Amino acid sequence: MRRLFPVTDQTSASPLDPADRADREWSLDELAEAYAYPELAADGHWLRANMVSTLDGAAQHDGRSQPISGETDMRIFGTLRALADVVVVGAETVRQEGYRPARAREAFAARRAASGQGPAPAIAVVTASLDLDFSLPLFTSPLVPTLVVTGAAAPADRVAEAVGAGAEVVVAGEGAGADPARAVRELAARGLRRQLTEGGPRLLGQFVAADALDELCLTISPMLAAGGAQRIAGGPSVTVPHRLAPACVLEEAGFLFTSYRRI
Repeated sequence: MRRLFPVTDQTSASPLDPADRADREWSLDELAEAYAYPELAADGHWLRANMVSTLDGAAQHDGRSQPISGETDMRIFGTLRALADVVVVGAETVRQEGYRPARAREAFAARRAASGQGPAPAIAVVTASLDLDFSLPLFTSPLVPTLVVTGAAAPADRVAEAVGAGAEVVVAGEGAGADPARAVRELAARGLRRQLTEGGPRLLGQFVAADALDELCLTISPMLAAGGAQRIAGGPSVTVPHRLAPACVLEEAGFLFTSYRRI
């Protein structure tokens, strides 16, 4: 892997020292440093998204992101999870991708402890209908209780079933569904301030429309998919496109691993 931006000693590494080779595999510690959350104020929070897209803009192939991903992309995926307090995901993505509870990883245990974090991030599922299988391990046997983020008018029987399965219900809206900006605030109020969303595209589009997204970590896959696959963000367009600034660009095997932050 090599760093293309910002320019550092890793950008044009010397081939004389194997430790400085640009094409070597980065350690998990190096990835964690590259993707560290910014310092937050006492009442602050930070929502980043992690998505993958082909060169022609497809965020999925046959309904899943795995076919357009790669080994290093999955290492970064795991690193971003290991740095987060909570992983926020839409119900359709939970169903499509077969979500399981986040696991504790020994490689990040000391870093999480030093940051005052628990052994693994919580998973927060954003849903209006609560059309979820509450018998799955995501709800019955997580290391950290799974959160269900919904609205005050969500179906009462489904809310009761979620609570009965061991999930914590977070009300973040007055209607059936959650308000994206309020969802971010409600999670932060529970101490879950380092937030990561893995989509899907509809949920990410809602965060973008609400101007609640602070950072986008986008893997650009060196593939072409064609077809009618979704983009990384869906839903209605914003009145004025939101501009972000590049924070980091890494490259390996033709994949570009980018990070853009709000200005």
